[in-house]
Amino acid sequence: MEEIQMYLDECRDMMNKAIIHLSAELAKIRAGKASPTMLDSVRVEYYGAMTPLSQVASVNTPDARTLMIKPWEKGIIPEIERAIINSDLGLNPQNDGEQIIINIPQLTEERRMGLVKQARNEGENGKISIRNTRKEINDMLKQLLKDGAPEDDIKRAEEKVQSLTDEFTKKIDATLAHKEGEIMTV
Repeated sequence: MEEIQMYLDECRDMMNKAIIHLSAELAKIRAGKASPTMLDSVRVEYYGAMTPLSQVASVNTPDARTLMIKPWEKGIIPEIERAIINSDLGLNPQNDGEQIIINIPQLTEERRMGLVKQARNEGENGKISIRNTRKEINDMLKQLLKDGAPEDDIKRAEEKVQSLTDEFTKKIDATLAHKEGEIMTV
């Protein structure tokens, strides 16, 4: 039935979005290595508007422990520094008049465990999102059954939704295992 296939496609799309969101959230968790994505959440006041850092400066990693931020305009350096200090990233920017340099400190074992816990929490949020999608799609399928759709078709669709749920839950587990390995690697 066309409507059932539409629901299954919607289910796959919603679960895919949960995986994409999880990957974006995990990218924000630093694993001890410098990465320009660490600063994706930083917004800088630029001509009265809050602007993403990447739109007012280039961010590079000259080595595994250093971030280098080169603003397009030198006058915005103090704003960039303030934005980084006020972010919850716990980074300490240093300004040499031309650019901002951030040294990424070595993670302690305790901090690594905290980051693993944070990553697992994000993974659990992803699983909750997938289970909510499963429930929502199954409710739609039950409504189709009430509206007269063949019971066998609905049963097959519910099985397909469950297999999608299992598939995407495994993807979350794999993504999480990779991130945990990244965090725990000294």
